[in-house]
Amino acid sequence: MTSAAPPHDYAPHERPTFPGSPYTPAHTPGRRLGYAAMGLAAGLCCTLGNGLVNVNLANLSGSLGLYVVQASLLPAVYVAFNASANLMLVKARAQFGIPLITQGLLVVYALAALLAIVLPGFVTAVIVRAACGMAAAALITFGIYNWMQILPPRMRPLALVLGIGLPQLALPIARLFPVEILALSHWRGLYLAELSIALGMLAASLALPLPPSDRGKAFEALDVLTYGLALGAMLLLCGALGVGRLLWWTDTPVLGWALAGAIVLSTTALLVEQGRARPLLQLHWLSSLDILRFAGVALLVRLALAEQTYGAVGLLTAGGLNNDQLRVLFAIVAGAMTFGLVAAVLTLSERRLPYQVLAAALIIALGAAIDTGATNLTRPPQLYLSQALIGFGTTLFVGPALIYGFLRMFQRGADHLVSFVVLFSTTQNVGGLLGSALLGTYQVAAARFHASALSDHLVAADPLVVARLQAGAASLGGAINDPVLRSAQGAALLSQAMTREASILAYNDVFRLIAALALGTAAYVGYLIAIHTLKRGGQTGEANA
Repeated sequence: MTSAAPPHDYAPHERPTFPGSPYTPAHTPGRRLGYAAMGLAAGLCCTLGNGLVNVNLANLSGSLGLYVVQASLLPAVYVAFNASANLMLVKARAQFGIPLITQGLLVVYALAALLAIVLPGFVTAVIVRAACGMAAAALITFGIYNWMQILPPRMRPLALVLGIGLPQLALPIARLFPVEILALSHWRGLYLAELSIALGMLAASLALPLPPSDRGKAFEALDVLTYGLALGAMLLLCGALGVGRLLWWTDTPVLGWALAGAIVLSTTALLVEQGRARPLLQLHWLSSLDILRFAGVALLVRLALAEQTYGAVGLLTAGGLNNDQLRVLFAIVAGAMTFGLVAAVLTLSERRLPYQVLAAALIIALGAAIDTGATNLTRPPQLYLSQALIGFGTTLFVGPALIYGFLRMFQRGADHLVSFVVLFSTTQNVGGLLGSALLGTYQVAAARFHASALSDHLVAADPLVVARLQAGAASLGGAINDPVLRSAQGAALLSQAMTREASILAYNDVFRLIAALALGTAAYVGYLIAIHTLKRGGQTGEANA
């Protein structure tokens, strides 16, 4: 690889580890403070636009004249572009440099938001989500490299923890934004917020650029083919996961065709990579037992973390609450996530990484178990502790998990970087979407079961049922004069109450499932720790002998 000559000589320890990475020279205190502010801003802003869409999806669909299914495709488009973008971004940074790639994608994001302001609608909303997904992938790496500028070499793994942990705060922060501001003029307020994020980060990156990097030719012709196949597979997979529980899996043939198409495209991409001399994806390494274990644990924990984004929010929404009534809850969650990030930073070491993941899984299991006793009277104050625990577990897990996989990749060489970044991005992004799809499907099935069980007890001859029907009809006496219609509406009120109770019971089942899933993950990680400790003890004993 040919290198672009840096403006002056750098010491060996200041040279970048990977092609496309910036040099890390000594900086003045003021410049170090600026890089810290840049890393903080990039971490918080990279996923904020998508968070604003996710937490306001129901309101967004009505104001833009979209069907619920169309609105549910928007987060799926973001995940597909975000997860697949790293296939090309790693090489793009090596060939063109981090500043050019990051700034170019921010310009695309800003132009997409501007287009949506001028021409609001489904097509432009999809374009914004695609641009947001790619820009977010670039900004996460950009934030990591800004943190690296202020840390000494031995502490640079902390940059990974901060760079991947801070974006987790975007979702609870998004719930603190007033809906009235975002919904201004048919949700132009939302796009104005996204335009501000893109332009603000663009201006900041121009005002305080990163040091130069070694650059050279990195792309090959088949890279484009692999990326196109992977992006198509991701779009089909994420689209099916996003709308499956709404259209229902067995009732909509197009979902099956989408999943089949995703399998065909992804298999074709793997076959293309298998036959290349210099592949994007190191398939032999990705299929090794150690990496499969890492991917499995990362995916299972990400599935469990859907308790917060789907389970708790769904429970409160079923109780009639909206975003304005959840602000205190998610302010507490954001604070707990910050404490989790601080705990991950303070306790970080290569030896402790598995223990941090184990602790995170146990904390998530405890939070989910606390929620299993929810009733129709459950409100945000009853969820403060459980959701704080899950928020703490989120940031305690994600940074150490990234470093654990990164160390395994580093042992194999820089040519494995693309494979690792794509693997981790897929387990976290697609894993989150998969978690919501699985939990949503389970909740719907459980709600139907509980509704059937509850309806079996609603016998017309039961005095309690008769009294409830009469009470419902009496409550409508001031509005409906016709006694027959009033009785029918009273029965409808009882049916609504039964459906609500069935839904709450189903959410309790979801919380039990998540607790079991997190406990199972913790048990597996504990098993791996025990096996590794026994092997290390045996090796030490042989060496002493």
